[in-house]
Amino acid sequence: MTIAIVGAGLGGLALARVLHVNGIDSVVYEREPSREARGQGGMLDIHSGQRALREAGLIEEFYAIARGEGQDMRLLEPDGTLLLQEDTPDDAPLDRPEVDRADLRDLLLDSLPEDAVRWGHAFTSADKGVLHFADRSSATYDLLVGADGAQSRVRPLLTDACPAHIGQNVVEIGIPDINRTHPDLAAMVGRGNYWVLGNGISLGAQRNGDGRVRIGLSFYNTAEDWFTSSGIPFDDPAAARARLIELLPGWDSQVTALIAACDDTVVPRSISALPTGLTWPSTPDVTLIGDAAHLMPPVGEGANMALLDGALLGLALAAHPGDFPAAVEEYEREMFERTSAAARMSADIQELLTSPDAAQKMLAFFQPG
Repeated sequence: MTIAIVGAGLGGLALARVLHVNGIDSVVYEREPSREARGQGGMLDIHSGQRALREAGLIEEFYAIARGEGQDMRLLEPDGTLLLQEDTPDDAPLDRPEVDRADLRDLLLDSLPEDAVRWGHAFTSADKGVLHFADRSSATYDLLVGADGAQSRVRPLLTDACPAHIGQNVVEIGIPDINRTHPDLAAMVGRGNYWVLGNGISLGAQRNGDGRVRIGLSFYNTAEDWFTSSGIPFDDPAAARARLIELLPGWDSQVTALIAACDDTVVPRSISALPTGLTWPSTPDVTLIGDAAHLMPPVGEGANMALLDGALLGLALAAHPGDFPAAVEEYEREMFERTSAAARMSADIQELLTSPDAAQKMLAFFQPG
């Protein structure tokens, strides 16, 4: 009985690992030619997803690469007013540690048999138990799991739902080796997350494990084509930085100094999400995990839900050996309920971020009462 997983992201690898721990073989098909083919993004806040790593037998290895200091947070208003500063003691429990996405992916990859991932296999379609790839090769399956992200090619086998723009456009920038290149800004940002919120804009600065501070500048209540009218010249990084600062009138000069200090990596991203509470009729030989199943606003739940999806589907398959329909139905019933709640919470936080007084509302969220 062949289990085919499309996508070697966190969810797909967690599924493959939990299956492996339970003595079940699977094959992961990944479109990228190797694990080093592209960057994997920034840091992740892993909380509920720790259960998946326990089920995978990797929790101690995870703690070894996690950054407890990544739990630190500073929250400010655009004029520089500091509303909240949380500094984590060195001996604090690792309830919500940060971890580099690439390091976590490598941990999962290294825990699998060498031939578990088939690199360079770009999935295009499936029919009658056969997978088809862009290089015209094929493979058979008894159960197909779509772990292929926001633009999933497996999802149309189960639902017509597609991601829709949520009115948020993000410019990603960053400062390399900030402790050495800009020690004053390093001290301002701190060891973890630095948030400035207000006027329908947010700036989030986040320490990465390699010393880089990754910055996301989000513009809310904007159209999907906003970048074309924003006046940001992405082909001229210096001019792009200057334009971004122009789009922040009245913001404290120390905050905008973060943008001025960034390198020439300036990346626009339009943010989309699937409908909250998306479900589909259970199909015995196909299911979805991670963003393929429940793409939601990026507020710290997506990676955790993907890890849990992979682990819990793996456990369901182990509990129903050879009975894929029963395992899929059990997994989807729990997944729909769990991820719908996470998506609703993510949407609520997203709504807070879009308000003119977002910083005050987020302060109330972190310190209720």
